[in-house]
Amino acid sequence: MTQIVSRETMDRFQIYKVLLLKWQKAINLVSRETIKDLENRHFKDSLQLLDYISEDLTSHLDLGSGAGFPGLVLAIASSRLQTTLVESDQRKCEFLKNVSRETKTPVTILNVRIENLGNESKYDLITARALAPLIDLLKYSEPLSHDGTQFLFLKGRGFKEEIEDAEKKWKFDLEIFHSSTHSEGVIIQIKNLKKKEG
Repeated sequence: MTQIVSRETMDRFQIYKVLLLKWQKAINLVSRETIKDLENRHFKDSLQLLDYISEDLTSHLDLGSGAGFPGLVLAIASSRLQTTLVESDQRKCEFLKNVSRETKTPVTILNVRIENLGNESKYDLITARALAPLIDLLKYSEPLSHDGTQFLFLKGRGFKEEIEDAEKKWKFDLEIFHSSTHSEGVIIQIKNLKKKEG
């Protein structure tokens, strides 16, 4: 990973981690198996996306944000991103608001199901992690995108099958990057998304 994180940003991540561990006792934010390796499994995993975000992108939509990975991590690390987090679980939204406030990270938090977002806003960058199969992510994302939108999705070992399924309904330019935090993980980058006719 080539991104350099400032001391101030590291301090904000430390606040984030403390809050996550505190809230985890009341609501299930991340899986128990990953608690001991929060740094690698969640923070570094999210941060690696910075290496693939074009510098001209500003408006950012994170789908199914959960505990804020990758959306809130990216918002903390990059002040140029105007990030909107979408999460249907109200308690997780309260957690996200708490982290946003305590880390002084301005984000928009929408407590709504993705299907009910509407398509009034179009975003430069759309991200998601551990949310849905690629074919569904593209269905959710397309109404919220414009011709220059870049999509970055963190995926696991079944990514090849997901791409094959998605290609049945969608046309897109694709690049695949190996994850720096998971041996079987990848980052799927998509541009020029178009729905196939018929």
